[in-house]
Amino acid sequence: MSPAPNCFIDFLFQSYILVGMYHSATSGKAAGGERRDPQRTRERLLQAAFQEIYRSGYRGTDLDTILHTAGVTKGAMYHHFENKEALGYAVVDEIIAGLGQEMWWSPLKNAVNPIDALIGIIRSVSLKRSDVRCGCALNNLSQEMSPLDEGFRKRTAKLFWKWQDAIASALRNGKKRGMVRSDVHPEEMASFLIATYEGYISLAKSHQDATVLRDGQEAMISFLESLRAPRSRKRAAGSQ
Repeated sequence: MSPAPNCFIDFLFQSYILVGMYHSATSGKAAGGERRDPQRTRERLLQAAFQEIYRSGYRGTDLDTILHTAGVTKGAMYHHFENKEALGYAVVDEIIAGLGQEMWWSPLKNAVNPIDALIGIIRSVSLKRSDVRCGCALNNLSQEMSPLDEGFRKRTAKLFWKWQDAIASALRNGKKRGMVRSDVHPEEMASFLIATYEGYISLAKSHQDATVLRDGQEAMISFLESLRAPRSRKRAAGSQ
């Protein structure tokens, strides 16, 4: 879906903020007046938009703030994105989707044991106050914009579905390998795990208290351990 800022929760600033994002508006030109790099400019815009939306919400962020953070001109922005809405859509499709891919979907797809993989992901969630403060970028944007904009609703719903499918597929494979209890319903369990995970993140954000999230991590890990098949549970206990 590296410890995650809390979207999906933490890869945010640690993994995705580009080194050049804070350069001045003239940084698009290299020394000697070389041509700007359009792809780099686009990436800086996306990263800046993601950062500001994550901090202040989509409606609470204006284009001037994004442009200032990215260090690019308005003309450069309109070269890549028709308007703020198009930029926001691209943030969901590229940045937030990328966070999910790195933190959740790829680890689960490649997992030998889905319970171990899920526990590892939960343990990786950052408890830094700066990360807990803002919550989950996907959930924040979904809650804010789904009632107001169909484009955002469809995009965030697609990512939640992909997230659910990744967990369900991993659990289904785990059942076939005898690692997950036979009575577990993968789709239902995937929805439950996402709702529980997001609930703890939202509570921690509301309280501005990492302890809430830490307690939630331990509760989720304990629950995930209970999903192991009996034989798999014995092997896990024996390896500790």
